[in-house]
This record gives sequence, C-alpha cells and structure tokens, in this order.
Amino acid sequence: MTATLAPPVTAPATRQHEGFAGTGTLLRLALRRDRIVASIWILLFVIMAASSSSASQDLYTTLESRVRAANAVNDTPATLALYGRVFDPTSLGAVSLIKLGAMGAALVALVAIFTVVRHTRAEEEAGRLELLGAAVVGRYASLTAALLLATGTSLVLALLTGLSLMGTGLPAAGALAFGLSWAGAGIAFAAVGALAAQVTESARTARGLAAAVLAAAYLLRAAGDATGTDTSTWLSWVSPIGWAQQVRPFAGDRWWVLMYLVAFAVLVAAGAYALAARRDHGAGLLAQKPGRATASPSLSSPLALAVRLQRGSVVGWLVGMAIGGLVLGSIASQVGEFLDTDQARDMIMKLGGERGIVDAFLSAEMGILAVVVSAFGISSAMRLRSEETALRVEPILATRIGRFRWAASHVVVALAGTTLLMIAVGVFGGFAHGAASGDMGAMGRVVVAALVQLPSVWVLTGITVLVFGAAPGLVMAGWGALVAFLLLGQLGPIFELPQWAMDISPFTHTPKLPGAEFTATPLVWLTVVAAALVAAGLAAFRRRDVG
Repeated sequence: MTATLAPPVTAPATRQHEGFAGTGTLLRLALRRDRIVASIWILLFVIMAASSSSASQDLYTTLESRVRAANAVNDTPATLALYGRVFDPTSLGAVSLIKLGAMGAALVALVAIFTVVRHTRAEEEAGRLELLGAAVVGRYASLTAALLLATGTSLVLALLTGLSLMGTGLPAAGALAFGLSWAGAGIAFAAVGALAAQVTESARTARGLAAAVLAAAYLLRAAGDATGTDTSTWLSWVSPIGWAQQVRPFAGDRWWVLMYLVAFAVLVAAGAYALAARRDHGAGLLAQKPGRATASPSLSSPLALAVRLQRGSVVGWLVGMAIGGLVLGSIASQVGEFLDTDQARDMIMKLGGERGIVDAFLSAEMGILAVVVSAFGISSAMRLRSEETALRVEPILATRIGRFRWAASHVVVALAGTTLLMIAVGVFGGFAHGAASGDMGAMGRVVVAALVQLPSVWVLTGITVLVFGAAPGLVMAGWGALVAFLLLGQLGPIFELPQWAMDISPFTHTPKLPGAEFTATPLVWLTVVAAALVAAGLAAFRRRDVG
C-alpha cells in the first residue's frame, strides 16, 4: 500500500505585500543613484533662497522702501504674472522672496517630475525593471520608491530652506512655511509625474506630459494673479502652484492651504496606482501605434531618423513658445503705464535692459524664455543617451553608419530646434507687441532680441553633448548647469553677486536687446565655445565604448 504525500501548505502572501515587496531595496538603490544629483539641486535651491533674502534685506532697510517695492509689484500685471502677488507689503520676508515663491515652486515641481519619471518609466523603458521584476519585487515597488524619494527630498529641501532663511534673520514660522510651500509643490507634481509614467510608454513623453500640466498650472496661477485687483482671483485657486503661493509665507502663514497640495498628491497618486495595477509591463494607457513594416525613403539617413524621433517634442515646444511669445509681447506695451515708482523701474532694469522700461521688460523676458528654450536643447541632446541605454544604437552602428553621423544627427536636431523655438518667440512676441502698441516696426527689434540669445542656449546644448561623450553616466549634469546659470546669470544682479561669478553664465554676456547697444564679439565667442563643446563631446563619444 502506498501513500501519497500532499505538498506542504503555505500561507499565501497577501496581494498588498506582494505588490510592495522590495520597495525598501529599490528606495535605497534610488538614494544611492541620486545622492549627488539630489544634493546639488537641494543645495542650489537653498543658496538661492538665502541669497535672495540677504540681498533684499540690504536693499529694503525701511518700511517705506518695502511698501514701495511691494506696490510696484502688485500694480504691474506683467510682474504679477511672472512672480505673483506680495500679500503683505510691510513684511520683509514677503517682499524679499517674491521672485522665488511661484517660480521656485515650479522649479522644485519640475525636479520632482524628472525624479519620479527617471525611476519609473525610464527604468521600465530601458528594461531594467523587467530584470528586477524577476526577483522578489512587487508591481508597486518602483512607483512607491520613486514617490518616497521625491517626497523625502522635497521635505529635506523644505527643512534646509527654512533653516537658511532663519539664518538670514527672517521669522521661523514664515521660513518654515516658505520651505513647505516649495515641498508641497514638489510632492504634488511628483504624483503628476507618477501618473504620467503610467499613461505613456515613453519616459520622454511622460516628462513632456507632466511638464505640460505644470506649465498649465503656472499659467492659471499667472492669470489669476494678473487679473485680480486686490487679491488673486479664482484661477489661482485651481492651480497647485497657486496653492503653494497661497500658503502666504511671512504674510499670515496659512498652513491649512498645504492640505490642498497633500490631498491633490494623494488623489493623483491613487490614480497612478490604479493604472499600475491594470496595465501590462512596458505598456501605458496611451499605447503607441505600430509603424509600417518597411521604412519610407524619408528615413534613409540618420538625420531623418532623428527628426522623426523628435518631431513630436519639437512641435509641442514650438506651440508652447509661440503662446509664451504672444502673451509676453501683448503685455509689454502696458508695462510703462503701471510702473509709476522709481523702485519698480529699478527692479525691471536690474533684470535686463538699459534703455526704456518697455525695452528692459522685453529684454528680461527674452532672457527668461531663452532659459526655457535651453531646457529643450538639453532634453533633445539627452536623447543620445536614452537611445544608447535602450540598446537601439548598436543595430544602427552595425550598418555603414558611423558613430559621428549618428550622434551628429541628434545634435543638429537639438541646435536647429532651439533656433526654431527662439525664432517663434521673436516672431510671435514681436507681432503681439507691435499689434498692442500700434507699431509693427517693433517686430524686427523683438526678433533680433530673441536671436541674440541663441549662442547662450547652444552653450547649454554643448555642455550636455560633452558630458554624454565623456561621462555618459553624468548626462543629467546638463540640468545642473542650467540651474546654476539661471542663478548666476538671471538673478545675479538682484543678489549683487561679484562680476566674475556672474560671468560664468553664458547668459550674462548676451546683449540686452532691445535697448542696449549691439555687440557681436560676445556672441562670436559664445558660438565658438558651444562649437568646441560639441566637437569635444562627439570626439569623446567616438573613443569610448557604447553602452
């Protein structure tokens, strides 16, 4: 007589446990990978806040000077759209940090988006999450680890920013509220990045989708602040960036508004988890359509392929920059009507420009839009690295196409794309300004003011290409350079930094057109520097291993 032994019965793990298994391990891995990048951007934001506070305290030493500065901001729709409203004109902290409230929150949100997408969709697209999934790693582990990383770094930023502002002499409650307003924006848009990572099948598309949501939130906040008379309108209250601003640090410290950001993050993150539970690995809610069985003759060259891969991104950026040019061009002619104090005029003049308030405003805004276009140049050049890590380069290089031709094709798209975007800014901005002012002859001046920004933009693209060729693992350094140049070049005059420090930024050397005297020498040198960086990056790529 034989007996059959039943297999041992084990208690099944709960689905929740299975779904989150390995989260701690992935979080530690993400922390190790981001320890340098995260430390740098946190440090930059902290320095930016502390420097703005210190410089402004030296500038606004009396109550009367603070009230004049606050009224200059609150009475100017263009400035309200850019920076937001000073809710307490008598508060030193509110006046000192007005330029970093909404704009700083948007930058923190952008970093949070990139962090989450990098550790979710980008890892999945590269095939690394599939390898990890073969081990004891749950479906939600990577998503949870990415959200915890973004949330944790945002809270660390809030704490260090608050401490730095306290160190400059500002009240502790307001300093902590300001730091938490930044953190709240970062946490909210980390959730947006997580949702975008589930919707699309491409990390690039996910970043673009989340960035578009961020841009829409900023525009809603800008419209709500600029159209209000004594306070912000309801448009500001439908924007997460508006909520961050409505915390009102140093002007009442409305802590309860932070709950709006937390609730938004929870709801959006819940949507991301719901999609993660239902989609297949590697897939998204918006599935990519299969291409043709055979390529068309138009894809017979590396340049044609690069254009095809990046045309969607170029078109999206082109629409956004055209809208930005129209908005800023239409309000430029109104600046002089609202700047009725010397303090307001001095603020605009410090931001760029030398002859005329309107020219100074246009010059300042062209500088800001150039920084935005630089982000496209960096992102476009980084496509080189994403194609390499996705293992799509080796099959191309196995043909008669060499490394230089393949890499140069994407560089050409990046440089030509930034040129096209700045032309759109100049043309649409000049048209709107000419139509609003009744002087269509001003259109040419605005176009030239946009085009002189290009060499500085190309320098950022060149830095990214150099890092890709020489140290591909550090290709994110392009974003670090952009933040550093933004701090030095755009905000340096406000912070009264030494000239040698501001000269590090290529944007410092750009002629402040329209209004200033045109000089070609700095543009030639910036172009030479950009060309040298690109050449060095391509040469380094030809010498190193692929992968």
